[in-house]
Amino acid sequence: MQIEIGGYCPGAIGRVAEMHAAYYHRHWGFGLFFEAKVATELAEFLGRFAEERDGFWTVRSGNRVEGSIAIDGLKAETEGAHLRWFIVSPEIQGGGWGRRLMSEAVAFCDRRAYRRIFLWTFAGLDAARYLYEMFGFHLVSEAEGERWGARVVEQRFERDHSLSISR
Repeated sequence: MQIEIGGYCPGAIGRVAEMHAAYYHRHWGFGLFFEAKVATELAEFLGRFAEERDGFWTVRSGNRVEGSIAIDGLKAETEGAHLRWFIVSPEIQGGGWGRRLMSEAVAFCDRRAYRRIFLWTFAGLDAARYLYEMFGFHLVSEAEGERWGARVVEQRFERDHSLSISR
């Protein structure tokens, strides 16, 4: 089946929440709080989505969403653009789709001259951290916390990009 990157499609909110819930439950013991948080916040984001400011990409195999990433640009000018909901299903992991999603998101921010991109994650997600660092993100803070409903070492990564743009 052909795999491609696109934007929103019907069922994307549920599928992205499902992928996050299944992965983080299996590997980290996260539960209902986390799944509800992903679904609620993703639905809120897509409900106020503005194409000129925000980005949302899915990897699809046929009609099934197998990965996602988003850029929330609501506070890009003051706090930075927020990279969120980055995940690739086990079915397509290792095929370069995570790298392609990161490339789409970072290129989107560069085109909009967002000077900072940030994301929240936690210690132990080594494959994702490798990709973040490959794309110029640096760890700027870490502390124990329960942002996701379980105690983990939360980490904030940032990518600062000074651009000279002639308009």
